[in-house]
Amino acid sequence: MKDFTIFYTDDDDDDLSIFADAVESVPQKVSLQTYTGGEKLLQAIFNPPPTPYVVFLDLNMPGKNGFEVLQEIRGSDKKNIPVIIYSTSNEPSIIERCRNLGASCFVTKPILMSDIIKSIQHALEVDWEKFTPTHANFVYKY
Repeated sequence: MKDFTIFYTDDDDDDLSIFADAVESVPQKVSLQTYTGGEKLLQAIFNPPPTPYVVFLDLNMPGKNGFEVLQEIRGSDKKNIPVIIYSTSNEPSIIERCRNLGASCFVTKPILMSDIIKSIQHALEVDWEKFTPTHANFVYKY
């Protein structure tokens, strides 16, 4: 079985803790690296190891927000790292902006633990090297 590394960035400690609990429940072996802001995430991405299999990125953070972080990743030599926007928003204009900026997928933060687990499992099951985001598959519905 493959080992996965997930980077998750959020400025909300409760969200970080809940996500970490959810990771413990997925059947895959996952190493979770959490960051409390965009700058810290970028520093980790640009100074491996480890290199993430996938990044879960909150949009609304102080300092560098998720849009800015996504733009920096996509404008770098790390542009192929899958980035899943993980946000409380489900506003169509925000979703479309994320897709246009090069996000790999968009997940509205689930309320139920079972849905958080499903979102993480989905991220680990996608073959990101072959996945192409479209209007039809960009938003993950748990």
